[in-house]
Amino acid sequence: MKLILTQEVTGLGGPGDVVEVKDGYGRNYLVPQGVAIRWTRGGEKTVESIKAARSSRAVRDLGHAEEVKAKIEGQTVNVSVNQVTVRLHEDVLATVAINVVKA
Repeated sequence: MKLILTQEVTGLGGPGDVVEVKDGYGRNYLVPQGVAIRWTRGGEKTVESIKAARSSRAVRDLGHAEEVKAKIEGQTVNVSVNQVTVRLHEDVLATVAINVVKA
């Protein structure tokens, strides 16, 4: 059975990919869960629209990430931590810094 994926499926592919799966898997799981639609000749337009949406989302996400990066780079953050006998590791410091920036 040929299907067009509408969402990411581990081991199969991403949105817009045309995949060949066993009939039972497609009919009983993928289609009812809404992660795939049946492939048709007219479905090629659907594939193109899914891929276009995915690429525009990637550009938007990259643009948003650049904006956040520019906003954060110019800031200085002071965090005071009471350290008794515990040594702070880099991942703990990163988590604290993220929480401070969000606030």
